Amino acid sequence: MMKEMNITKSIISVSSPGCYLKHGEDQLARDLARHVNEVGSDLKKRRPEQFGFFASLPLADVEGCLQEVPYALDELDADGFVVMTNFGGRYLGHKDFDAVFDELNKRNAVVFMHPTTPCLPTGTPATPITDFPRPMFEFLFDTARAVINLFLSGTVSRCPNVKFIVPHMGGTFPPLINRFATIGSLLQLPNVDPNVNPAWVKERLNSQFYFDTAGWAFPNQIKGLLEYVTVDRMLYGSDYPFTNAKAVGVLSKDHDQYLPEVFPDDEERAKLVKKNALQLFRKG
Repeated sequence: MMKEMNITKSIISVSSPGCYLKHGEDQLARDLARHVNEVGSDLKKRRPEQFGFFASLPLADVEGCLQEVPYALDELDADGFVVMTNFGGRYLGHKDFDAVFDELNKRNAVVFMHPTTPCLPTGTPATPITDFPRPMFEFLFDTARAVINLFLSGTVSRCPNVKFIVPHMGGTFPPLINRFATIGSLLQLPNVDPNVNPAWVKERLNSQFYFDTAGWAFPNQIKGLLEYVTVDRMLYGSDYPFTNAKAVGVLSKDHDQYLPEVFPDDEERAKLVKKNALQLFRKG
């Protein structure tokens, strides 16, 4: 697939549902995360020019994650970490995960999030429209919930050294930026980070966040995100293999066709397809 699509290097990771498969089964999650992380590390060691990997972190098991972070970085040479948007209804930014994000902040970690099935705080799946596949649109809403909660909870403010990668151009997040950021500051809600306002959120998006183009970014969706971030915050994403090779090919064709229309400048196109990633994952 990479050869056909002219992709020189891939950062691989485990997508939804991640490694926390059964509520309360922390040891199962630890064992599975360790297994997939070692598999990813082995692939990177064998073919370093073609592959890197994000180590899986099942956040619901906080103690396990605090053990896995140093092991993944120091022993496995992980390029960053992957988390789901929620773990049994606890979304990124939940206070239960503070210790993990504080450790990630100390390590200047890259954290890639991937959406999963939305859940109520009880852990019950919350998909009111059950006639369609959840990745069709529910995943995009779950991405917005996770990113908004990272801001409102104070996690973004408290952990300035973490670099977040948000897939699918942010899902449904971009149109909600001014709304959630303004309401939080205007009403001075007690559980909202006082730093949150539209200008501050935009500044953080352009210094602490990246967005990938997986899915139908071109020609229209990407334009909404460009209201808030520059091309310096964008990365190519394929979503393979859950987006199968045929679909990746269709999206790649759209990518090549519309990229010059959205970014007429050669340097900007080079940033999105390669240079931003090289900068983000540069060692040292």
